[in-house]
Amino acid sequence: MTHRTGARTGPGRLHHWDPEDRAFWDRTGRTVARKNLWASIASEHIGFSVWSLWSVLVLFMTPQHGFSTTPEQKFLLLSVVTLVGALLRVPYTLAVPLFGGRTWTLVSTALLLVPTIAALYLIQNPATPFWLMLTLAATAGLGGANFSSSMANINSFFPEREKGWALGLNAGGGNIGVATVQLVGLAVIALFTTSAAPLVPLFYAPLIVTVTCWALRVMNDLPRTPGALPTPFAALKDRHFWIMSMLYIGTFGSFIGTGFAFGLLLQAQFGLTPLHAAGIAVLGPLIGSLIRPVGGKMADTLGGARVTLGVFLAMAACAGVLLLAVQAQQPTVFISAFAVMFTLTGLGNGSTYKMIPSIHTARAQDAITSGAPPEQALAQARSTASSMLGLIGAVGALGGVGVNIAFRESFTATGSTAPAFATFTVFYLVCAALTHLVYLRHPTKATPRPTKVTTP
Repeated sequence: MTHRTGARTGPGRLHHWDPEDRAFWDRTGRTVARKNLWASIASEHIGFSVWSLWSVLVLFMTPQHGFSTTPEQKFLLLSVVTLVGALLRVPYTLAVPLFGGRTWTLVSTALLLVPTIAALYLIQNPATPFWLMLTLAATAGLGGANFSSSMANINSFFPEREKGWALGLNAGGGNIGVATVQLVGLAVIALFTTSAAPLVPLFYAPLIVTVTCWALRVMNDLPRTPGALPTPFAALKDRHFWIMSMLYIGTFGSFIGTGFAFGLLLQAQFGLTPLHAAGIAVLGPLIGSLIRPVGGKMADTLGGARVTLGVFLAMAACAGVLLLAVQAQQPTVFISAFAVMFTLTGLGNGSTYKMIPSIHTARAQDAITSGAPPEQALAQARSTASSMLGLIGAVGALGGVGVNIAFRESFTATGSTAPAFATFTVFYLVCAALTHLVYLRHPTKATPRPTKVTTP
């Protein structure tokens, strides 16, 4: 069905899209955007689950089941999976404007069958050489890349006034995949013991097919905007790209890095069994994922920079408590502090992602004030912000690599993760200072003032 505006309500490419037009949004836009949002959340959720498969499977890799991998090798495996997911986020971001959000969602979701099958093979073959295990496990990074294409796509569907909530839902629904796969692993261990590890990847194969069919049925490709294809390397000249990337390393990098490593930390640092480690580890990513939309909503209301500043100060304090808990060998304090840390990373993920499109919307308003055509300026801002959302997501995911490397090196050198938490404390304080200096102390023409809706 085609409306007077040229928008379509069924799957396929839309002919017209202007979410900032309130009449269009109320009549057609909201319904179409929400259909795409829910399908996107499902795809991203499965992607995060597949990306996180090895955070669960390493708990099954015990000598009892024929595995001889050391804790250091397991941290390395998690680092490689995280790294591949981060690097693939760059081409995945560019794929959306080139092929269309619906088209790329179909491709990227179907591709998740590759790491699922690889995981099924590896967990049944403990004698696999470690180099081959690393290589095949690295394909799970395909799931992590889904985040950037999904966020870049959904950003263009919603008006500026609703971006924080929509992006928070999309990202939070995806992030819960980290907790979901851990719940699946916990259920398998509880019901069938650690000998039933193949059931974990087997659980996801039919879900991947189902979500691919859902996307085929309800999603849309947005109309192409002439001259709006992304120029990713232009972002390297933008100081806000680097600043926001560093802030997102602090929030999302901490979330995904510790989300992957939490169960292994409990096992290696405090000697918990796979069942106990899995039972506790699932809570952290679950909390961080559920709270992410709240961070986006708070940013819509209070301003993203204010929320982000408070988050980093609290994360620094929390990392200090984790350092003390490790030194004193207090697992209860350690687990409690980690629950708080996951809550803070979820809030920070939502608030930092709200900041990115706000910066470019402010630039578009400046261009309009200077005489640029409003529709062209806003379309260009949406395209640039969508591209930057994906690229910053890629850099932020590298923070997860850094977290796991820090844990590995710390554990290798001292047998403890205390030095890693000391490093994190300092880094969060640097991020807090950067947020204050750039986005709160010195508003500039390119940086919107802390209003209730458009502030970074």
